Amino acid sequence: MAATVDYYFSIVSPWAYIGHDAFHDVVKNHGVDVSYKPMALLEVFDTRGTPRLPDRPQERKDYRMLELQRWRDKRGLSFNLQPAHWPFPFQTADRMIIAAVEAGHSPADFMRTVFKGIWEEQKNYAEDAELVAAADAAGLPGAELLAAAGSDAVGEIYDANTKGFMTIGGFGAPSYVVDGEIFWGQDRIDLLEDAVSSGRAPFSAAG
Repeated sequence: MAATVDYYFSIVSPWAYIGHDAFHDVVKNHGVDVSYKPMALLEVFDTRGTPRLPDRPQERKDYRMLELQRWRDKRGLSFNLQPAHWPFPFQTADRMIIAAVEAGHSPADFMRTVFKGIWEEQKNYAEDAELVAAADAAGLPGAELLAAAGSDAVGEIYDANTKGFMTIGGFGAPSYVVDGEIFWGQDRIDLLEDAVSSGRAPFSAAG
């Protein structure tokens, strides 16, 4: 029986971008079912007491820049450390992903297109037209997804994803959850792969 991963993320996260292909390699290689769950990451930070990036100590900001360079090299990527249009109002992009899932589409290619657009091509996804173009390029109906993204139904799912993530103890993105066990960060994908390939019972904080 295939493992199921609840994938909690926001399109604004550089770490979700960096881990995107590595995660989907695991999905492909092990026949994993993915439940994509975009969430309001800043709400998670605020609820958990995690400082937003501008409010973090300079030492932590500096270390983040080191990690971005290390993982850029490790994953064989080429991207701007401080892209021109990041951060941006990301909620519409997150909600378009939900709309795609609700319409029966895989959002993986759309996500890849937007990630590349943000970090490699420095596109401005504060512009709805850019999001529509990204969805169209990924073979999805961009205008339809943009319209659906503004619906109450999609908004309710976005809120439910956010609240559900915090209910299970989540605090950061990307997080991959298998049978209630959280793997936080794209640097835990190897451990995630071990879990789904072995079929072991989930670990818990109780030991």
